[in-house]
Amino acid sequence: MLEVAAWSYGVAAFAYLAFGLYIFFAWRGALPGGVLFAAVTLSALWSGLSALGVTGSGMSVSLAASVADVLRIGAWYAFLIVLARPLWGGRLRWPAQLAVLTVLIQFAALIAELYLGGAALAIRPLLAAWLGHAIVGLMLVEQLYRNVPPASRWGIKPLCLALAAGYTFELYLFADAALFSRIDEDVWAVRGLAHALVIPLIALSGARSPSWTLRMSVSREVVFHSTALAGAGLYLLVIAGAAYYVRYFGGDWGRALQLALLFAGLVLLGALLFSGALRAKLRVLINKHLFPYRYDYRNEWLRFTQALASADKSLDLGQTVIKALSDLVESPGGALWLANGRGAFALHSRFNHPDVDAFEPADSAFCRFMDERGWVVDLGEYAERPERYEGMVLPGWLCRLEEAWAVIPLQTPDGLIGFVVLSSPRTPFEIDWEVLDLLKTAQRQAAGYLDRMLSAEALLEARKFDSFNRMSAFVVHDLKNLVAQLSLMLRNAERHRDNPEFQQDMLETVAHVESRMRGLMTQLQEKRSIDPPRAVDLCTLLRTVCERRRSQRPAVELALNEAHGIEVAAHPQRLERIIGHVVQNALDATPEDGKVSLSVDHATPGCASLVVEDTGCGMTRAFIRERLSRPFETTKASGMGIGVFETRQYLEEIGGSLRYDSEPGRGTRVTIELPVVQRERQRSEITGIQ
Repeated sequence: MLEVAAWSYGVAAFAYLAFGLYIFFAWRGALPGGVLFAAVTLSALWSGLSALGVTGSGMSVSLAASVADVLRIGAWYAFLIVLARPLWGGRLRWPAQLAVLTVLIQFAALIAELYLGGAALAIRPLLAAWLGHAIVGLMLVEQLYRNVPPASRWGIKPLCLALAAGYTFELYLFADAALFSRIDEDVWAVRGLAHALVIPLIALSGARSPSWTLRMSVSREVVFHSTALAGAGLYLLVIAGAAYYVRYFGGDWGRALQLALLFAGLVLLGALLFSGALRAKLRVLINKHLFPYRYDYRNEWLRFTQALASADKSLDLGQTVIKALSDLVESPGGALWLANGRGAFALHSRFNHPDVDAFEPADSAFCRFMDERGWVVDLGEYAERPERYEGMVLPGWLCRLEEAWAVIPLQTPDGLIGFVVLSSPRTPFEIDWEVLDLLKTAQRQAAGYLDRMLSAEALLEARKFDSFNRMSAFVVHDLKNLVAQLSLMLRNAERHRDNPEFQQDMLETVAHVESRMRGLMTQLQEKRSIDPPRAVDLCTLLRTVCERRRSQRPAVELALNEAHGIEVAAHPQRLERIIGHVVQNALDATPEDGKVSLSVDHATPGCASLVVEDTGCGMTRAFIRERLSRPFETTKASGMGIGVFETRQYLEEIGGSLRYDSEPGRGTRVTIELPVVQRERQRSEITGIQ
């Protein structure tokens, strides 16, 4: 029996070690989980030392195994006490005190046995101490189970069954040993294996008990195959037992009947193992009684959400939804129909599916049924029992799709936005109530995802139109200014048409207007700024602005002070346009005998201040605060009210600012701040150092 004992304790050591590692990685810091880890670790240590002791490794190893056994017993006591203490009102009752006393007695008996060298006087107390630990263990299990409310016993029941079985085995082993003053070698040899067999029940309780704070889960496939293996083993034991009694009582026919029975049993077992119906029933039985649901909905939900969020970049929006839904039911692909905005559903995307030129009216019986019921249409079931889908009529194009298997509606709170036709799955797949629930949940998520993405696309398209319309308004505003220049030129042509200087100025004005109009047309066609941002010499630009208005009165006074060489990063034509707009507004508000000045100051580091000042009619503070910068607000008869809005928007775009100071009857002061380019700042710093 030494070889049997070595294998028994060796298997137990491996099983407890693997279970301990699993608990270590699943533990989240709660006390019950930590004590359980300690008990399992000490059990692994005890089993390993016992296996070594059987192989004749010496007295010290056997002694270490006995010490580990006492520590293991104490750890399991502690685990039961930790679980039961909240049920005792947080106090340690007499079973806990008795458990501590039992462990101390075991240590004392072990020391006495070591001191007396195995004398009979020491063996009896030692066996009595180990017998006492089994009795106390059963008492603790009973206290735990009895104090747990009946509604909560589902989680603790496997643990109590496992430990009660282990303590019962210990009770039998040591009761027999105490009675006959010797240990039954056969029972002792399988002691390790007996304790290892209860590990699955402890793990099952760990998975059922969140209070232990162990993220333990039992694989459905592992449970299925383990149950099938255990059932086959039990079946073979029953057949072997029946064969033994047939041979024992069968007389001359006994051996023949035994062989016949064994052969028949093996044939029947093979038929059962390869029976698809039996496997399906076993799977349903396990999922029904050992798991609350057929699917792990958390994992399915995470996988589906991940599929929508991180789809292959080669797939479009619709293909992403089709693939995510088809993966749930092992389908290779399908096709997506979405509302086209014209009262029908049109093919939007397809994935591993042939092209289908089909439209389905939104008011058809098929679409009304899906919108009102929200059912997943099982086409196979519809072919067999169409009465279940009362009021639904399949469209002709769908009936002609040979690979069509199921239709999943896509619904939002606002109604039906589309549907997905899935192809037949790769393997036979039954659509039961749990599959339907999973698909309904997934379709709501997919519909919400599609609805948000389509809304985002529509919003983006609307913003593009808004941007184009805004740009068109700016272009019309510029055209108005160009028309105003041409009108002024025509009015002056009557008086100065024979003046060579006027003729030259007229030609320059027409050329400028023609150039600006071509640029505006290009801006509309390409929907971007005509020039990329670049360094602009501010003084040169201001001279150009004043030169183009030299024929207007009053003349613009330009004061550059010490601002020569200032460069700002901007679009030259847009910056000229908005500064020209501010200057033109000052000219329009100022009589011919008034004053309009334009000056530049570089007093602030990294910033150039441009000031346009006039002695015109001025504006109230309320007008500046409430109406001046709002688009389409103007006091001019021919104005559009977007000049100031465009000016402020562009200056903020390049990092500048616009400020108005005005008083009715005294004039207006407009301050434009423009950031200078980096090289100008560096040149200033170098000049300062020199």
